[in-house]
Amino acid sequence: MPPEEPLDPILIQVTSPLPTGLILSAFTDSAHVAGWLAKAAVVEPRVGGRYDLTFEGEVPFVSHGTVRTLTPELDVGFDWEGPPAFAALMNGPPPLTHVYVRLQESPEGIDITLEHSGWGTGPAWEEARSWHFHFWDERLHLLKDYLMKVAYG
Repeated sequence: MPPEEPLDPILIQVTSPLPTGLILSAFTDSAHVAGWLAKAAVVEPRVGGRYDLTFEGEVPFVSHGTVRTLTPELDVGFDWEGPPAFAALMNGPPPLTHVYVRLQESPEGIDITLEHSGWGTGPAWEEARSWHFHFWDERLHLLKDYLMKVAYG
């Protein structure tokens, strides 16, 4: 029997009418990241910089990551550590899962595409991927609201 293929990446896209610089800052500026994604954030916006997020609420956890990709006005990518329920599966040894966000112009504004990749195989990975799909879907909709509030008050 051939080995199982890893699970497909999570792909979620939302669109915002706001400028790419503002949108990308929501992923690269610690204060902005803490406004919609996490309770607290330490983001060093350079390749090799920290991407540490602290989450509170129903599932409190800390994700320690490193910025792997950063192109002004275009994209950012960082490593991701999952919440406690998936820590043994996702948080070591490397490589960690990876989050990549790309901005692209579209007729409706700027498409924000989030790709979370690096999933393994089997039921535990399927559960982790499902949890993260719902997490990112909710967070990207919070991002749209957050950006409108920042831009227009």
